Amino acid sequence: MSQATSPITGIIDESQVIIDFGKYEGRSVKEVAEVDPDFYSNLVNEKGEGVYAIRRHRDKSFRLYLNPLAQMDQ
Repeated sequence: MSQATSPITGIIDESQVIIDFGKYEGRSVKEVAEVDPDFYSNLVNEKGEGVYAIRRHRDKSFRLYLNPLAQMDQ
C-alpha cells in the first residue's frame, strides 16, 4: 500500500495539521489548499527555506507554525 505524501506535511495527513499563524490560523492545511490554492502554493515554495515547521501541540494536534530561527537569518 502506497501512501501519498504532502509537499508541506510529509507523511502527516494535511487534514490533521492546523495552521498556527496568519489569516488561516485555526484551519487545516487541507482546508487552505481548497479555499486558497495560491496561499497553499506559497507554503509549498517556502518549505525548503525553513520558514515554517510542524510541531506536536499539548493537545496532541499537529501545528504548522512560523519558525523563529528562519526569521533570524533574514
